[in-house]
Amino acid sequence: MRLDRFLTARLPAHSRARLQQFIKQGDARINGAMGKPGQKIRVGDVITIAEPPLEPAGSQPEAIPLAVVFEDADLLVVNKPAGLVVHPGAGHQAGTLVNALLHHCVNLSGIGGEERPGIVHRLDKETSGCVVIAKHDAAHRNLAEQFAARTVTKIYLALAVGKFARKSGTLKTALGRHPVHRTKMAVVPAARGRSAETTWRVVSEIGGQLSLVECTLHTGRTHQIRVHLKHLGHPVAGDAVYGTRGGFARQMLHAWRLGFAHPRTGARLIFESPIPDDFVEAGAPRSLP
Repeated sequence: MRLDRFLTARLPAHSRARLQQFIKQGDARINGAMGKPGQKIRVGDVITIAEPPLEPAGSQPEAIPLAVVFEDADLLVVNKPAGLVVHPGAGHQAGTLVNALLHHCVNLSGIGGEERPGIVHRLDKETSGCVVIAKHDAAHRNLAEQFAARTVTKIYLALAVGKFARKSGTLKTALGRHPVHRTKMAVVPAARGRSAETTWRVVSEIGGQLSLVECTLHTGRTHQIRVHLKHLGHPVAGDAVYGTRGGFARQMLHAWRLGFAHPRTGARLIFESPIPDDFVEAGAPRSLP
């Protein structure tokens, strides 16, 4: 039997996905060695686990204002503000985008489970901009397939530190866990990571101290833009993990444009989230062509 199936049977209060995540964190061991979710266990194996805390029973609707960019019977696109967590998790059981969606929508896709209804993809808490949400399972599956096939247009704006010597380029690397700081990602040898590709273009320079950079994601790795800009020597302004706050209240990263095929009609849609006020206050233009 697989380790994750064994633990799901023994710990019915937790979902299999939750336990798989727990195993990957190194909190389940087989004969003293770190286990893997699909690892086969045998009679006589000694399995030890630091049991995870119980999962919350489900998110509750909350009257949190939403900036809706588009909505129909199948999906909606919202402009997520910086500081709003996408879905409940450790330390954020309420006040999330999911809580707001449950108040706004009659129905949401159930594929993500009770804690992530309708959530097809996510943005970091401090990242603002476009997020698409599925209202039913068919739309969710279709959108998830588009993300997996890399046919979704994902263009971000970043305020990066410094002045770029080159004004555009494409960076292709492997990204993986930082060898020392396990909560961070890093550019790593190909054998230790997953391929990541970002095309970047300097839109404007701001006072010689900052650059407004357009970043197009061709892959969707964790912290991809933040790590790639740091690798180029120009970390995202305000990024306390990969750079410094530098007087900014958050990492200055914005999901500006999001494009995909409508899951029911097939029509190509592209949505744009207005440039945030804090970008403009830092010197960025109010709008771009």
